Amino acid sequence: MTNPAERLVDLLDLEQIELNIFRGLSPNESLQRVFGGQVAGQALVAAGRTTDGERPVHSLHAYFLRPGHPGVPIVYQVERVRDGRSFTTRRVTAVQEGRTIFNLTASFHRPEPGSIEHQLPPRLDFPAPESLPTVATEIREHLGELPEALERMARRQPFDIRYVDRLRWTADEIKDADPRSAVWMRAVGPLGDDPLVHTCALTYASDMTLLDAVRIPVEPLWGRRGFDMASLDHAMWFHRPFRADEWFLYDQESPISTGGRGLARGRIYDREGRLLVSVVQEGLFRPV
Repeated sequence: MTNPAERLVDLLDLEQIELNIFRGLSPNESLQRVFGGQVAGQALVAAGRTTDGERPVHSLHAYFLRPGHPGVPIVYQVERVRDGRSFTTRRVTAVQEGRTIFNLTASFHRPEPGSIEHQLPPRLDFPAPESLPTVATEIREHLGELPEALERMARRQPFDIRYVDRLRWTADEIKDADPRSAVWMRAVGPLGDDPLVHTCALTYASDMTLLDAVRIPVEPLWGRRGFDMASLDHAMWFHRPFRADEWFLYDQESPISTGGRGLARGRIYDREGRLLVSVVQEGLFRPV
């Protein structure tokens, strides 16, 4: 059986079908829409493939315009907006069945020596990932045995996810809870040595748990969901080199949720507490 991390690398290995045009696979899974992190990660691969490879991504800004259909390939059209002395800019449009489903703008920058160096420390001294149970272990402890659908999903999961706080299952457990969450994550297998693959894999992972912070004061993170949620837009800033197959801490919070939309902010740290990536995402929440 192929390792889920290898499947993720394959998913990010787009087919070039024309100059500036790439095609990505979309797994035929039992989901109502294509996972947003997959589309963002593939779009970033397409953008990076049109650069010289010497300038790492430093930021991306994206909008989810329509839900994608699982099992249907997605075509990524890249516009070479700018190739400057220090910065490269690309705009990517994702098209599925003739309809635009996603837009992304990515900026690439060769790191330069700077006179300003500082970083706020993490807000807490978080426990080590080895001391925490996996999500699958926590679910098995609660349910006794995973339903077949969840078991298949767990086997295909490309990231090991470990929540710093135990999963919440009941209304009593979320009473007076702050809209904050934190998880340790890493790919379940090696991703190779291409920095672009690691950046795109982390982009994939950044959409997996961030909007949890919006829901925490309202409903348990696991169990029956009272809301259908969908990503609206997504922005990331990459501060330092990293590997997505090594442990990173994803600290998440929601400063506001109103008008059917919830905003979430994330900070991604390595084990030494160095800030690697900053993330902001807005989601749409509708009662079901």
